[in-house]
Amino acid sequence: MRSEELSFFLEGTNGKGVLLIHGLTGAPAEMKLVARQLNRRGYSVHAPLLAGHGEDIRTLRRTHWEDWLESALRACEDLAQRTSDLFAAGICVGGKLSLLAAEQRPDLIKAVAIYSPCFDYDGWDVPRHYTFLSPHIGWLSRIPFLDRLNFRENDSLGIKDERMRRMVEGMTGEGMLDRFPGRGVVEMHRLGKTLRGSLPQIQTPTLILHAEEDDLSDPRHARYISEHIGGRHELRWIKDSYHMIHLDRQHRQVAEYTADFFEAHHAAIRP
Repeated sequence: MRSEELSFFLEGTNGKGVLLIHGLTGAPAEMKLVARQLNRRGYSVHAPLLAGHGEDIRTLRRTHWEDWLESALRACEDLAQRTSDLFAAGICVGGKLSLLAAEQRPDLIKAVAIYSPCFDYDGWDVPRHYTFLSPHIGWLSRIPFLDRLNFRENDSLGIKDERMRRMVEGMTGEGMLDRFPGRGVVEMHRLGKTLRGSLPQIQTPTLILHAEEDDLSDPRHARYISEHIGGRHELRWIKDSYHMIHLDRQHRQVAEYTADFFEAHHAAIRP
């Protein structure tokens, strides 16, 4: 029921669809600004709720990254039945899930856009102990109490614009969580490890968007994907924004870059 309440679908006019995947502890509501811009360009847009999200920390703690990927794949198959061509985009964890979904269903997903990719929390505004612990989360996950810890967002919420930040602060009623469970961070690390191994095999055209001032994820993560992904790709930098580029000052530019990339790819493969 919660998934039906929080997921949303916008009917388009051009026969093409975009699957928008939210981030860890996020919810479909965070994708609405980009969704509306894409919808104005003619796309049908579906933003599903990932498994374990939209409820509380305890519910999220019980899920694994494979459950999140399964949610994305089911949504992908549903949207494919309504559209002639399908694309996928996502923020942070949602972007990584988009790439893995494209690897598994290259027959369905024609191109991908990933926003603010992150393998470790190592941005300029991340507390120093987070930066130290994040790369070692794999072996730290063996410590019994770690998955019971919760980590709070930094004060900026990954958003440079104060007005947009206040808007996001009011989204807790729409399924957004204000803390990261330790178990969720472990699963994010495992998801990233799987994606690293898969990147050379991913042939789906990919747009990589990353903020120059990302406060949570160092730009090196975007460069890593650009250097290791197997298919055609484009890396573009977003100015005047923090991590949540799809909600920050340049969210319209993010949507325009996404639509332009998808349309260019569609034109290239059209018979």
